[in-house]
Amino acid sequence: ATLSPAGYATVDSYIDALTATARAQRKDRFFTYLTSIKEENAYYASGSSAGFGLRFALDQTGQRLFATESFEGAPALAAGIDRGAEILAIGTTSGNLRTVSAIIAAEGTAGLTTAFGPDTPGTARVFRVSDAAGTRDVTVAKADFTLQPVSSRYGAKIIDDSGQRVGYINLRTFISTAEPALKTAFANFRAQGVTKIIVDLRYNGGGLVATAEYLGDLLGGGRSTSEVFDYTTFRTEKASNNQTRFFAPQPESITPTRIAFIGSGGTASASELVINAFTPYLHGNSALIGTNTYGKPVGQIPLDKPACDDRLRVIAFATQNAARNGNYYDGLA
Repeated sequence: ATLSPAGYATVDSYIDALTATARAQRKDRFFTYLTSIKEENAYYASGSSAGFGLRFALDQTGQRLFATESFEGAPALAAGIDRGAEILAIGTTSGNLRTVSAIIAAEGTAGLTTAFGPDTPGTARVFRVSDAAGTRDVTVAKADFTLQPVSSRYGAKIIDDSGQRVGYINLRTFISTAEPALKTAFANFRAQGVTKIIVDLRYNGGGLVATAEYLGDLLGGGRSTSEVFDYTTFRTEKASNNQTRFFAPQPESITPTRIAFIGSGGTASASELVINAFTPYLHGNSALIGTNTYGKPVGQIPLDKPACDDRLRVIAFATQNAARNGNYYDGLA
């Protein structure tokens, strides 16, 4: 039966009702959502974002807040806040700073989001920061910036492990602008004879399937064009849209003997697609380290209403690896 929107005060509450059954089955954990066409297109095409340019995370106690990443070209790094810094307090002025623990005690972790303010350029906050340089108050205003999907500071490197060269790649998100940086990194890995690689996806919540497939190609130098990277499957009525994606090795591709994927509970979607794709080929030589991933073996299609700049991202397909494994709604382990 069709669910009437009458009686729902907001679009989000209506979407919640539409997806309640799938959510109860853990098959749509807020994967269906409404967003802006303009903003999403800008993000996936160029990494256009607005904010402080920090990625935050709580420690294991859930009481201490840290900057896990500080993005190049964004306000926070320019103000001297880098990854590893602890945020002790947040306020709109130095006179009304509230400690992180006090915010959490009063409002839960949602209170931190409120304390950060809206993601509109010009929104300013004072942070009391503790890092190797000491403790200080820093004022940062949100601004538009372009996210580097592979950090120019630490996103790609070769680690010398007792004479063995190990490639390391930290991919923040799967957007189209990641491809040139990935191409350059893997060309260097190939030139240096790298066959062992660490792929750091611990903070990567996903993105474009096409970019995930490109990363798979760069890691798939030993794969043939007849070997399956992934299957994309729609419901029976839309089966004509089903696709099989084969590996397409690139001139920069490497042939890894071992891959270590670093994951966390924030590793999802396109990140899990890449991790899952290599299990049938490398078996025990492809390992997930860290913690279990989020669990999103499905993808969305866009349903657009341009007059309102509205895009409904709705779950429409599932992904599987070459062994037809893809039922990891509770995460990869």
